Amino acid sequence: MPSQANSPLPSGFQLEQYRIEQQLSLGGFSIVYLAMDADGTPVAIKEYLPNSLALRKEGEIEPQITEEHQAAFRYGMKCFFEEGRALAKLMHPNVVRVLNFFRANNTVYMVMQFERGRTLQDFIQRNRGEVKERLIRGVFTRLLNGLREVHAHKLLHLDIKPSNIYLRNDGTPVLLDFGAARQTLAADTPMLKPMYTPGFAPPEQFNDREHLGPWSDIYSTGAAMYACLAGHAPQRSDERIKKDTIEWATKRFAGQYSAHLLETIDWCLQLNPLDRPQSVYALQKALLTRARVAAPEPPARLIDIVGNRLRALIGKS
Repeated sequence: MPSQANSPLPSGFQLEQYRIEQQLSLGGFSIVYLAMDADGTPVAIKEYLPNSLALRKEGEIEPQITEEHQAAFRYGMKCFFEEGRALAKLMHPNVVRVLNFFRANNTVYMVMQFERGRTLQDFIQRNRGEVKERLIRGVFTRLLNGLREVHAHKLLHLDIKPSNIYLRNDGTPVLLDFGAARQTLAADTPMLKPMYTPGFAPPEQFNDREHLGPWSDIYSTGAAMYACLAGHAPQRSDERIKKDTIEWATKRFAGQYSAHLLETIDWCLQLNPLDRPQSVYALQKALLTRARVAAPEPPARLIDIVGNRLRALIGKS
C-alpha cells in the first residue's frame, strides 16, 4: 500500500472521557491531538495510525485495513500498547508523562500530559547559529536525567532529535515521542519502510539491531547537540559507513564553542558503538565537566623503575 495521509478525528469528537480539540501533528506512524479531559484539563493524545498499513478517509472514525495488512497492523498496535504500558511506569520531570492508554475505534490511543512551550527544533530555527553553549549544556544535562530513568527501566528511546525535545516555557526539557514501537514494527514487518530519522539515527539502527543499546540513544543525543550548532543534523550514519565526510564539531566550530563541548559531541558521534560513551552517566559527567582533566599517567612498571635507578647509579659512578 503506498504511503498516504490519514484524516484526523474531527474537532469536538468524544473519545472515551476526552473531547478532541484539534490536531497537533501528523506523522507516518501516528496522529497527535490536543484534547480536554472530563475536568477540562488539556492533554495530548497520540493515535496509532501507520499510513502504510491503514487508511481513514474524511468523515470516517475507524481506519480501513486490508486483509493483507491486518496482521502487521494488529502487531504494531500491540507494540504501541505495550510501549504505552511501559512509559506509564515512568515518572520523571524530563520525560513525557503517560496518563492513560486504551483501545477504541479499532486502534490504540496514548494519553499524555500536555506541555506548553516549543520544541528544541523550533528554537534552533529561530536562533540559527546563535544557540549558546550554556543553553546546550543546561538543556542536555537535564534531558539526560530523564534518559537515565528510561534506560534504568530497560527501555530505549530510539528517536532522539530536536523535534522530540520539548522546551517548557520555563526552559526545562521534556523527552517526547518514543520510537521503540516503530522500531519493533519495522524490524518484524518487511512490508514497512525502515523507521528512523536520517542524520540522528546511529548506524546500528539501520541494519544491526542486535547491537542497539544505551550507546544508540547517545549517538542521537550527540547528533541533536550537533544540530544546535549547525542548524541541521550531521551526515547520515549509513552514508558515513560508505564514505565518512562528516564535518567534525571540533574542526567546524573551533573557536565558537569550548573545545571540551566539541570533543564531547564528536565522542558521541563515533560510528563504532564501543567508541562512544557507554552510558548516559558517562555523557552527563562529561557535559558537567567544563574542562577535560588529563588522564593520570599509568603507574610505571617495577622493572622500569629498577632500570631507571640502575642507570642513575651507573651514571654517578
